[in-house]
Amino acid sequence: KIVIGNHTLGRAKERGTDKTEIIDVIRNGFKISGKHKRQGKAKIFDFHRERLGKFYEQKKVEVFFIIENDTIITVTVYVFYGKWEV
Repeated sequence: KIVIGNHTLGRAKERGTDKTEIIDVIRNGFKISGKHKRQGKAKIFDFHRERLGKFYEQKKVEVFFIIENDTIITVTVYVFYGKWEV
């Protein structure tokens, strides 16, 4: 089970991602290190459009979460724009 917290949803909207991508990152992303007993996953998505007046090839979505009683509870999400080697 995945619970996406209100803080995560608010940051997602500000930073250019959504619930669908967050779930995709959790299910299919690669592990990244987290702090304060949080786990993290990230995934690179093709973007090929402008954001805030600048064109970007890709975006990387990083989701940080905790696991309680077999439930993944998101803490926050970060989005970075650029180009990465996959």
